[in-house]
Amino acid sequence: MPRILSLALISFLFVAPALAQNAASANAAPSREAALNLEEQDKPADAEAAWHAILKAQPGNAEALAHLGLIASHQEHYKDAAVYYRKALVLNPKLPGVRLNLGLALFKGGEMKEAVPVFAQLLKSAAPDSPDAQRYTILLAMSHYGAQEYAPAVPLFKKAAARDPRNLTLLMTLAHTCLWSKQYQCVLDTYKEILALNAESAEADMLAGEASDELHDHGDAIEQFRAAVKANPNEPEVHFGLGYLLWTQKHLDEAATEFQAELANDPKHTQSMMYLGDTYMQLNQPEKALPFLEQAERADPSQWRVHLDLGSVAADAGQNAEALRQLLLADKQQPNEVNVHMRLGRLYKAMGKTAEAKAEFDKASMLTNAADEVLVRQMRPKNPVEKPAPPPQ
Repeated sequence: MPRILSLALISFLFVAPALAQNAASANAAPSREAALNLEEQDKPADAEAAWHAILKAQPGNAEALAHLGLIASHQEHYKDAAVYYRKALVLNPKLPGVRLNLGLALFKGGEMKEAVPVFAQLLKSAAPDSPDAQRYTILLAMSHYGAQEYAPAVPLFKKAAARDPRNLTLLMTLAHTCLWSKQYQCVLDTYKEILALNAESAEADMLAGEASDELHDHGDAIEQFRAAVKANPNEPEVHFGLGYLLWTQKHLDEAATEFQAELANDPKHTQSMMYLGDTYMQLNQPEKALPFLEQAERADPSQWRVHLDLGSVAADAGQNAEALRQLLLADKQQPNEVNVHMRLGRLYKAMGKTAEAKAEFDKASMLTNAADEVLVRQMRPKNPVEKPAPPPQ
């Protein structure tokens, strides 16, 4: 099922702590206080120049490098900030706050994979069950999440949620992470916790619906999405999600209604255009299908189903050249789709191209047989009793 995306944990990104002013040694350059005052007066350019002057006089001054990183970070120059922080840590690995600031700069700069080991080290060094441990757990989980490493993020989010069980944002992010790591029972378990806090969460209903669909409990999935529509009919993609599930189960009239409702909420929702057009095609209403299919093609020409349906409309109208163009596009985008080869075969046959038609029908037959073979294998017992091998003659 197309993914329904949403949600972030930006509220858990912590403001980088100010570097302790008492961290400097007695040998600090005379202009250190001036540099700190310039920072406090919100004069970043002057403060940066002052710290550079200190660094020129004292190339091994880790505090100056750390403050240059802080200034760069405040200006959202995160890559530059990370460079300064790394250099500071080489000179003084114990300088307060710098490792956390490095992790935050990497995270905010989109370098999620690089942030992971930084937060992992901070978490390892934090006292168990301390506020810092919770902070680093969330930041490490979010770094995995941002890097699309969902499986290792799940236990971290679970641990954080166990310590803050009434945090809906945290629970919702856990549910998304479980879904995207294909841990569907985890989604449903988290869904129950979310409902205990907010029984009218449309987003939670949608997530549970997706999990049920992946577990092939289509009836439950549809009911979850119906609950989501009831809870918030204006939730982005909620009507599309319900419509898609209804479409998969061939409840076409209801599916069309939901796709129309999604387009009423978002007239540019390309997938709703495409599936609404396909639904009308299956209902033998090509005149209704055509405008939605044409809109979907203009919005996203990479959708093979749109080209298949447009090719079918053109073929039925006797527009063989246009039908062939569309069907060949569908074949290029989805070469293993049986319906594309069947439709191409019928078109070639109508055009009197017997050899080409036979080739397409043969492809369709081969793909169908391959799919049947996979199904048979899936239906076999998981641990069949094997006959003992005959003794050697």
